[in-house]
Amino acid sequence: MAEAKSEKRGLGRGLSALMADVDLIPSDRPAPRQTLPVEQLTPNPDQPRRTFAPEALQELAQSLKARGMLQPLIVRPHPRDKGLYQIVAGERRWRAAQIAQLHEVPVVISNLNDTEMLEVAIVENIQRSDLNAIEEAASYKQLMERFGHTQEKLAEALNKSRSHIANLLRLLNLPDQVQAWLKEGKLTAGHARALITAPNAVELARKVIERNLSVRETEELVRKQAEPSQPKARKARESAKDADTRALEGDLSAQLKMNVSINHQGEKGGQLTVSYSDLDQLDRLCQMLGAGA
Repeated sequence: MAEAKSEKRGLGRGLSALMADVDLIPSDRPAPRQTLPVEQLTPNPDQPRRTFAPEALQELAQSLKARGMLQPLIVRPHPRDKGLYQIVAGERRWRAAQIAQLHEVPVVISNLNDTEMLEVAIVENIQRSDLNAIEEAASYKQLMERFGHTQEKLAEALNKSRSHIANLLRLLNLPDQVQAWLKEGKLTAGHARALITAPNAVELARKVIERNLSVRETEELVRKQAEPSQPKARKARESAKDADTRALEGDLSAQLKMNVSINHQGEKGGQLTVSYSDLDQLDRLCQMLGAGA
């Protein structure tokens, strides 16, 4: 399929349709629902979803046998093969229809270009409840990189919180093996989020799976894994400080009743870090800093 350069301006038709700005089917060119033989339909080669669970397809096929297909597929005329149609949205239902041995399926034909087709396909996949976390995150990333949408605009259009989108996007930073286990259902999104900061995420993820740990237990495992290295690093930093700096840290810590660390870098200046243990200490610190204002 031809690569279309993204234009970072406003909403594309996929997101606009969700926000009721436009319909997928333009009002000046109405395309009524009709039926087409399943053999005249071809999948979208750029379909964002790559995994179709056989069990879920069988379950959907049974439902189609009993009730028929209530929601039509969105298709477009095939750009190269006359007489065929590419599926824009609904490939999962099309696959299940073949398992159910349905000869025809309801469709709505829309003249979408390649860019619009990809955007609508991504949005349609995000709306499916059975999308795994990695597939959903990859869809958000595609919408942002290919079409220039921001996290805020996606959250507004898709009725999701911005934190939900941001947290899912972070999962794409995990090692491929951990992402694969998440796709396979061996890990949940909660487990995966707990592993994001771990340098040995694959090793810890394997332990989580073997021990069948909960998300809370996984968070504790990651925390304990990080603890042994912290005292060593702190000791190394402190040994590099002169006696005057350490004495000043002690005086400030005693005065503030909070842990103070000074990282002096000579002529370049440095950093002074105050660590608080709870919100009460933070509130007291803010009051002390604002007293002289």
